[in-house]
Amino acid sequence: MNTNKTAPSANIKPEGNLPEKKFRAGAVSATVWLNKGQRINGEESEYRTISIERSYTDKEGKWQSSNSMRVSDLPKASVVLQKAYEFLVLNEQELFKAN
Repeated sequence: MNTNKTAPSANIKPEGNLPEKKFRAGAVSATVWLNKGQRINGEESEYRTISIERSYTDKEGKWQSSNSMRVSDLPKASVVLQKAYEFLVLNEQELFKAN
């Protein structure tokens, strides 16, 4: 069953957070998410989070993902997390240069 929805119109903002960047090493990936929220005073804010996952195929050959890592996945997890951290730090420095 296809659950994909049609792309939203260009003038409609999507709900929820947006993936900003994805780093992949084999089956392991780290995704940087841009989140929007609201402070207690009502002011809008943005913050970023990182999710890490491992892709695999199940017994039926369908792609699945998990946040559990095998021992052999840890070096790859380390690499993608380091790249995500570098992306965040370097982008933060660029923001300070712009101000």
